Amino acid sequence: MFSVGDLVVHPMHGAGVIDAIVREKVAGSTQDYYVFKMPVGGLLLKIPTANSQTIGVRSVIQRPEAEALIAAIPSLAVEESSNWNKRYRENLLRMKSGDLYEVARVIKGLMFRERKRGLSNGERKMLHTARQILLSELVLAEDSGYEEVERRVEQAMLHCEISRLKDQMRDRQGALESIERALE
Repeated sequence: MFSVGDLVVHPMHGAGVIDAIVREKVAGSTQDYYVFKMPVGGLLLKIPTANSQTIGVRSVIQRPEAEALIAAIPSLAVEESSNWNKRYRENLLRMKSGDLYEVARVIKGLMFRERKRGLSNGERKMLHTARQILLSELVLAEDSGYEEVERRVEQAMLHCEISRLKDQMRDRQGALESIERALE
């Protein structure tokens, strides 16, 4: 059970703080609710305390875990399905898992896809939501400003893109050298 002032994460909304615990009567049943407030965007949710674990509400990660995650972004594997519907469902499951590494994989995969082919409106919205989930938790975990954390994550993502482009250039150079040898 969480207390007022605890930093927590909702898997589909991101990180925030337990602002209050209230008792309300809904549909004839009285329940306790966490009043969950997100510092970024000011979203206010009421989460039934009895269902919080089922929903996946958890404590914000610690600073060392946040730093390890950012450092791991370049090496995160991304699978890319060509079927939009399948890709969307897989990414949604990753986001609902509450695992920040999975959320980072969603962001990485969608960013690459956006650069390569563009995104549908649904995937563009998913990318925005996934970024919000990841950044909101990292901001609270590192007690840093949003812009600073966003810059660090973008830098890690760009490092991935640069590595991928270098690999493509090496592959093309190897193919070109093979063609030149064949022509000799």
